[in-house]
Amino acid sequence: MTEYQGKLVAPPKAKFAVIVSRFNEFVTAKLLSGATDALVRHGVAEGDVDVVWSPGSFEMSVIALRLAGGGRYAAVICLGAVIRGGTDHHHYIAAEAAKGNATAALRTGVPCIFGVLTCDTIEQAIERSGAKAGNKGAEAATAAIEMANLLGQLPPGGKQAT
Repeated sequence: MTEYQGKLVAPPKAKFAVIVSRFNEFVTAKLLSGATDALVRHGVAEGDVDVVWSPGSFEMSVIALRLAGGGRYAAVICLGAVIRGGTDHHHYIAAEAAKGNATAALRTGVPCIFGVLTCDTIEQAIERSGAKAGNKGAEAATAAIEMANLLGQLPPGGKQAT
């Protein structure tokens, strides 16, 4: 039996992209800070992290697909905050952002980590961006490192989904 498990040590010279939503920037800037701190703490050189600002969480999917498909990055991290408002709009944004993120990963074979908060209140978003509930940006970054490390260990696979 062969067992594979990712480690929380960045592969040598691995580059990571972080896409951050400008919408709800008071939350997403904290997610970005947590993500970049975690990447550096786990061995990624600051020069090997590229940050791309997106207008919102919905728009991140096309950026993730472009970045992941370019062959430059070991993983792409998508950070955003979708907070419930007075209508059902947040459901559509969150669902499409998640679907687009997964599609980018499946089409390219590059991990696209979904670090988009989907919260009922501003307070919940603040808690998840560095207060009581930790920093979900840092958690997304460590997942990206683990996935990049794990995929580097696996034998070559079949054709990617289209």
